Parts: sequence; structure tokens; C-alpha cells
Amino acid sequence: MGVNFDKTLGVHEQGLQLRGQRAEVISGNIANIDTPGYKAQDLDFKQVFQQQQNQLSLTRTRENHLSLDDISPKEPAVYERTPLQPSHNGNTVELGQEQAAFARNRMEYETSFTFLNMKVRGLERAINGQ
Repeated sequence: MGVNFDKTLGVHEQGLQLRGQRAEVISGNIANIDTPGYKAQDLDFKQVFQQQQNQLSLTRTRENHLSLDDISPKEPAVYERTPLQPSHNGNTVELGQEQAAFARNRMEYETSFTFLNMKVRGLERAINGQ
């Protein structure tokens, strides 16, 4: 009997990937804080994560059915964040908001990483018979 890593590791692996992608989006916002006309972007983690969970529940029962790779988005969709105080040059990046979003995303990334690490250690102990 083999180990099903998708079921064993749970949602934490996907969570890490999405959190990493969100960190890139937020970092891009911070890097463009002085770019005139730049629109701050974000990734709706809950929405993208839910879409991925729904797609995982699909199974391909016939050869002529579309595979998940055919219908799955390769990159999560990002949206423009609505500014609280837009600047005079059209840039919508607000440093405080970006820093807070980045810090929260980092904390959630580390939490998912900790849970994933605990799962892997548990598997390692089970394999070693401890």
C-alpha cells in the first residue's frame, strides 16, 4: 500500500505555493511605489485556493475528457487593489498597506510551512518505526 502524499500532506503544499506567489505580487507593488500610474495588485488567496480545491475534486474518467491541465489556470489571477488614498501621479501603492499585507502573508506562509514540516517529520517517524 502506497502513501498518497496529496492526502497526507493536506492543503499546506498548495498554500505554500500560493503564499509564495502572493509575496511576489506584493513585492512588485513595493518595488513600483514611485512608478507613475502603477496600479497596486493583490492575489485573493481564499478565492484562488478554493478554485484549486474544487479542481482537485474532479477526476478524468474517459480518455477523451479534458485533463485538469487543459482547464486549470497556470497563474493565479491578480486584481487591482482599491487605494485608500490615491496619489497625484496615479500610483495606487500605499507602503503601509503593502508592508502589512507582506507581513501577514509571511506569517501565514511560515504557519503552513510549520504544519507541512510536522507532517513530513511524522511520516519520517512512521517509516523509521518510531
